[in-house]
Amino acid sequence: MSRPGLVESDSADIFEPPPDGEVEAAPRKRRRWRRVLLITLLVLALLGGGAVVAGGLYLRSVESGVDRVDAFDQVPEEARPAKVAQDAQNFLILGSDSRDPESSSGSRTDTIIVAHLPKDRSSAQLISIPRDTWVHVPRSKDGKHGDRDAKINASFAWGGIPLMVQSVEKFTNVRIDHVVVIDFAGFKEIVDALGGVTIDVEQSFTSTHSLNPDGKRQFTKGRQVMDGAATLDYARERYAFKDGDFARIRHQQQVIKAILDTAASGGLLASPTRLNSFVRASADAVAVDKTLSLIDMATDLRHLRSGNLTFLTSPSKGTGRVGSESVVFADPGKAKTLFDAVRRDAIAEILDAGK
Repeated sequence: MSRPGLVESDSADIFEPPPDGEVEAAPRKRRRWRRVLLITLLVLALLGGGAVVAGGLYLRSVESGVDRVDAFDQVPEEARPAKVAQDAQNFLILGSDSRDPESSSGSRTDTIIVAHLPKDRSSAQLISIPRDTWVHVPRSKDGKHGDRDAKINASFAWGGIPLMVQSVEKFTNVRIDHVVVIDFAGFKEIVDALGGVTIDVEQSFTSTHSLNPDGKRQFTKGRQVMDGAATLDYARERYAFKDGDFARIRHQQQVIKAILDTAASGGLLASPTRLNSFVRASADAVAVDKTLSLIDMATDLRHLRSGNLTFLTSPSKGTGRVGSESVVFADPGKAKTLFDAVRRDAIAEILDAGK
């Protein structure tokens, strides 16, 4: 199994608390900023699809200000897979064109990621599911949609977040513990708050769904700094590539790495104004399920390094057509092996075997 790559960073020391019994010499204000950056980087590591949520100047006020969604209320308990590894956590991360959970009609999820946090919290694995993956979508709560095979992202348009949770759980047989929804509209503000990110463009191409007035943007092969609008265009584009959504997934993973590397570079810590802008933009771009505690999660993951993130893509047999639709066909055997490892909190075995 191929491994698209690890996010690497030289900022590991940021995550380390002072040794027991040792008093940190930095002033109280500096310690507060370090805690803010800690929350920022930890959640950055978890929230893929080209966007993030961060901590705030005061963690509890940010916690209370983040939008909450009913992710599980309409999911029948009897239809859900059992929780196998009790201490591991599985997040469903969705990149949506609309973050309003009450306005799911016509909304799409261009980014679908299952993020696995092992029991020891020493690493995280982010598994992208192509949006056109052909799956069986359960019946929606209103009974008007689903109960048939379709592209997995149709779930969101037909039944919002709960139906997407059901579809992902049915496809992977992995119990989802928490849900995070990223609003693409706020993504550009996050990147701009960072002062841009550096991306190595693999090939020259033209985006035909750009934020530019004419709907087009030229990208030239090579390493370059992108602002928020350019980065969003880069992460969204798929029609310019022969491998379509697979190219977009690679680019989204590039963007996650670039955001992590930029945030970890120390520039935010040195500029309270930039950090505040980044935190506010991040918090505005995210909604989470009602049970997710960002503070508890940050505390739980205080030893996580960005270099311990692994990006994967759900195994497939390639693309094809079902009727008039262009779809991605999953590889049932390989997908089962991967997601069974996630269920058992044994994904390290799969990764080690692929080395």
